[in-house]
Amino acid sequence: MKLRISLAQMDIALGEPRRNLETLKTFIDAAVVAGSDVLVLPELWSTGYVLEQAEKFVTRTTEGIFADVSQLAQQHRLHIVGSNLSLLAENQYGNTLTWAAPDGTLLGSYNKMHLFRLMDEEKYLTAGDEPVMIATPWGQVGLSICYDLRFPELYRQYALAGAQLILVPAEWPHPRLNHWRTLLRARAIENQLFVIACNRVGQGGDVSFCGHSAIVDPWGDVLVEGGEEEGLFTADIDTTAVEEIRAKIPVFADRRPELYTK
Repeated sequence: MKLRISLAQMDIALGEPRRNLETLKTFIDAAVVAGSDVLVLPELWSTGYVLEQAEKFVTRTTEGIFADVSQLAQQHRLHIVGSNLSLLAENQYGNTLTWAAPDGTLLGSYNKMHLFRLMDEEKYLTAGDEPVMIATPWGQVGLSICYDLRFPELYRQYALAGAQLILVPAEWPHPRLNHWRTLLRARAIENQLFVIACNRVGQGGDVSFCGHSAIVDPWGDVLVEGGEEEGLFTADIDTTAVEEIRAKIPVFADRRPELYTK
């Protein structure tokens, strides 16, 4: 099936969710004008990395900034996907990705499984303990966040379970831009599916983020890629390409999983 996806490559204001929400609204307006079906936001788009202040910003996924996004999705008849700080349980906080549908409901949520020590995530957050794949009008979609990209096992699990797309909201910094671009294409090629990746730009504290949000097709071709400035980047995709490419090079039929654990 065909769909149009937009990536909102934002420069996030640290610890200012109301300001970032206003920025989001401008991206939503642009996505609507572009005729997009889905708008993907960066990781922790409403606050950035202010993990030491997490208690100040966390809410349950039915409240606060999550509810604001659901309302905007319903208002604009748009699917909106992005991650924020969430309250998992008393004194337990997550980096949680949600997918808000055009009727305002949540199609699903995913708590980041692999916490990034270089940003002290493990000091403040509770890691997720399961992959999440959701059903959308265009097929099955696997959810991941930033550092998860370095773990091919997760992406292969999604592919084997029938995912046609995998989403990657991120705050991926310099100097690892080449890693970002290479891994996005590798995950798409090896799993023969679409990888939809939205990274932030700008400066967050003493960290510079490298942007280059991208949509990569199952052949590894980059359909759209941003630079290092704020912007909306849009591409049309057709999920039938997944089965076509898997038929052309039958990687999954040729797997020998019984040998991989020896």
